[in-house]
Amino acid sequence: MGAKPRLRRSELATPASNDHMFAKSAASGADLVFLDLEDACAPAEREKARGKAARALRDLDWGHTTRAIRMNGIDTHWAYGDVIEVVTMAREALDVIIVPKVRRARDVWWVDVLLTQLEETLGLSQRIALEVLIEETEGLQNVDEIAAASDRIEAIIFGAGDFSASQGARVDTNFDPIVPIPGDIWHYARARILVAARTAGIDAIDAPFPNYKDPDAYRTACDRAGAMGFVGKWAIHPSQVEIANTAFSPTADEIAHAMRILAAYRAAESAGRGATGLDGMLVDAAHLRHAATVTGRAELLGRSGKELPA
Repeated sequence: MGAKPRLRRSELATPASNDHMFAKSAASGADLVFLDLEDACAPAEREKARGKAARALRDLDWGHTTRAIRMNGIDTHWAYGDVIEVVTMAREALDVIIVPKVRRARDVWWVDVLLTQLEETLGLSQRIALEVLIEETEGLQNVDEIAAASDRIEAIIFGAGDFSASQGARVDTNFDPIVPIPGDIWHYARARILVAARTAGIDAIDAPFPNYKDPDAYRTACDRAGAMGFVGKWAIHPSQVEIANTAFSPTADEIAHAMRILAAYRAAESAGRGATGLDGMLVDAAHLRHAATVTGRAELLGRSGKELPA
């Protein structure tokens, strides 16, 4: 299944109950902003926040930003109301619903069916996409079937906070281990999610980084996630948006090198060869795939590489 191409370098969380934050989030430059009806809202405010979120999605100027909400989990009594009320009020102004604490494919099916009925009833002109959060050990165990559960799914997100609680990990408030551990304590979870997402042809988004007053550490976390293959990361503060946007964008040098690889390989192909050399290195079909990934990201950003020197 192919997801609709969207930029997801930064996904900015904004409490749906805090309407004074909405305009700043809309102008933040984030690729996606989600108004959070779940953990960022006090339980007593969650139903009231639905209308605030819908009006903001409908009335504010979001520019090119993808507009989303995070609903409450389907095991709560808020879930159906979140979907029905916000979709009914926001209509085409809502692009994506983020489904939290997904444990099995049937959780996605529940939201998919409800959305299908709403879209038909309301006569909506475009389908609402889904992103799913893997933040329970059961969800990680079933991530392959979850990733393939609906053609609405465009991304899988790693939720390290709840996942660490589900796993019983001993971590600090930034979800880092409280004792030194070699490597990344969440490498297995990240790798499972990434492979499942890539297999399903959808995006993988890395976990939030609560310590927003440490931009250097956030930048490092973005760079490491990008090196693994994640295409973006959650931002819990507007100050993290530009860091993520930069970290998950190919540089001018990367784009130029990818274009040179493509040109060298095509020239070799025209000459009847399956490989060639570039700057003293072998270039074959595997390098072509890497180069295509870079140029594809560049095109999504509106940077074709044609403006770059050869």
